[in-house]
Amino acid sequence: MRLHISHTTSFIYDQPISEAYTEVRLRPLDHAGQRCLGFHLHTEPREEVLTYTDPFGNLVHHFDVLQPHAMLEVTAESEVSTTEVFTEPVRALSPLDAWSFTQPTTYAPFTPDLTAFGRAQFAQDDPAATAVGLMRAIFGGLKYEKGATTVTTTAAQALHLARGVCQDFAHIFLAAARSQGLVARYVSGYLYNNGDMAASHAWVDVFVPGRGWLALDPTHNAAQNGHYVRLAIGRDYADVPPTRGVYKGAGRETLEVSVQLKTVG
Repeated sequence: MRLHISHTTSFIYDQPISEAYTEVRLRPLDHAGQRCLGFHLHTEPREEVLTYTDPFGNLVHHFDVLQPHAMLEVTAESEVSTTEVFTEPVRALSPLDAWSFTQPTTYAPFTPDLTAFGRAQFAQDDPAATAVGLMRAIFGGLKYEKGATTVTTTAAQALHLARGVCQDFAHIFLAAARSQGLVARYVSGYLYNNGDMAASHAWVDVFVPGRGWLALDPTHNAAQNGHYVRLAIGRDYADVPPTRGVYKGAGRETLEVSVQLKTVG
């Protein structure tokens, strides 16, 4: 599938701020058959945009606004080709990945409840079956409800509430899987919904020895297909937020986000 993506983030302040530093992870990955065919990042006020690659291989764009402003608008325009079946070449895990994607994190801790949740789906010597079981258990046992959680909600809190959004579902998956010794990473991206208004999405990759990474979406009880666009991978949401920054000034910030996906051709 070939998709065009427009992602606009507006940072609005109730009084002008003096300066801001912002970084974004919005360029689709060239990864496992997915190809970014075009990408343009526009900022208003217009500033020089620089890049670096983070420890997980994600391209990060960053810039400074060193002038007073009451609004900063960042628009990313992308064109991407996706594949119907996610397949990543099978290779041995690096020592960094083997360690990073098995440890508890702030968002995905190893609490007794999360460990018990993972243990209930554990299939001896079958990480793929364990991963699929976890996906189905999260989908069937939690309610998708916007506003029930915030961007700071942990997997333990979301599991207690038994509700949340895609970020929460992914964090529960990560904590439960890692607590049982599985290697699992957080994926940020988009999900195309046939013309409906879109938003950023999150799901999980689980490493299966001899097979490679298995990409599963507990929010929809589905494997990744051509409707998914991968932006970044990390240990949890803290590694891969679409936008992040700091600013100097007394103004209070309001964030507005608009995402649109449409097919090309």
